Amino acid sequence: MSGLAGSGAALEVPFVQELIKQWRAQDAHGRWDGKKDEELLAPYIITREQRRQMPIIGDPDQDMLWRLELFYNAVGLAIERRTGIVATPMMKMHHEGFGRIVLIAGRLIVVNKHLRDVHRFGFESMDKLAIEGEKLVGESISMIHAYPDVVSHEG
Repeated sequence: MSGLAGSGAALEVPFVQELIKQWRAQDAHGRWDGKKDEELLAPYIITREQRRQMPIIGDPDQDMLWRLELFYNAVGLAIERRTGIVATPMMKMHHEGFGRIVLIAGRLIVVNKHLRDVHRFGFESMDKLAIEGEKLVGESISMIHAYPDVVSHEG
């Protein structure tokens, strides 16, 4: 995965495809039909220069929290597609941009991340977005396989 050759290859990664589906599903009125996938995911790409220009401390806006939620929803759905096990995200976020996100599969927590500086959430490139998403999905699937008794299809 670390050898992706540009954003074209990153767009074919299963996690990124799931994230694109999440975005497209939010467009109830068809306003994004003409948008390319790269345009939809552009808010996730924050270059080093852009990050340097952002304040260290800042409150995330509703759009940022929505993008964060879509990212972790895509992680959960990618896990479900590959395992058949539902992985539900739960996020608790302070208005100042710190909090926690967990993804729960059955009785197992497969993702447990402390988030901070959420107003700066993003990735340097589409490749890094794909790599991070696939990493979260892969680690979660490994946990599901390691603890099958805790994860059941019945919930």
